[in-house]
Amino acid sequence: MRPPADAEILAPPFPRQAAWVNVATLRMDQQAGRPVLVEFWDFCRVNSLRTLPYLKGWHERYASDGLRVVGIHAAGFPPSEDPDAVRAAVARLGVAYPVLIDAELEAATAYGIQGWPSRYLWDGEGRLADFHVGEGGYQETERTIQALLGVEREPLAPVRPEDEPGVLLPPQSEDVPGPYSGPYEAGGVWAVLSGAGTVHADGREIAITHPGAYPLVEHDRHTRGELRLEVGDGVTCHAVCFTPGLA
Repeated sequence: MRPPADAEILAPPFPRQAAWVNVATLRMDQQAGRPVLVEFWDFCRVNSLRTLPYLKGWHERYASDGLRVVGIHAAGFPPSEDPDAVRAAVARLGVAYPVLIDAELEAATAYGIQGWPSRYLWDGEGRLADFHVGEGGYQETERTIQALLGVEREPLAPVRPEDEPGVLLPPQSEDVPGPYSGPYEAGGVWAVLSGAGTVHADGREIAITHPGAYPLVEHDRHTRGELRLEVGDGVTCHAVCFTPGLA
């Protein structure tokens, strides 16, 4: 969404002592003259994983035009508090743009984020041009990127049917602390897992090799179901999360 027309919201500085991945360090005040897209994310949150294809696509499409994409990793679960786990996740997920490890949540506090992911697009003078909390809003963000850069292209195609602009989605079940077995309504079911071993979801065995969010059940559309989750030795389930699906 766009910020209020009469509001001038300026980009907070990046924490000076924070560690970075894919770059030695960055300062917001050194980005003058170019738009900067900042997204707060957590590799343990499925909503963050579902927005990654768009962030990676915008980086690939517009970096040469002047766009700077920055991921700020702000942990929301114990497994994602480990900086080494963040570095491993950045490599595993193929994130090529700079990532700030917000270990002390300094940046998250400065921005006052309201959830994961939280996306902020700053113009070349460091003023907020667009922001969005959660999934969605991809075409609006990309059109604003193009306007700031002075380019015009067909936006990225939706990654999933539920990402189509204007689609109305039934509300999915609320995320719950794990492990959880029981009823739900959603397009998909995920779990935040750490350790090493296996889990069984509705009879399907899933190998756990690293901390993160794992898909347990995926439906073609919004579905009412009953999850049967068994967590094996050596694995910890921190939460069970639900993603939307078309009606």
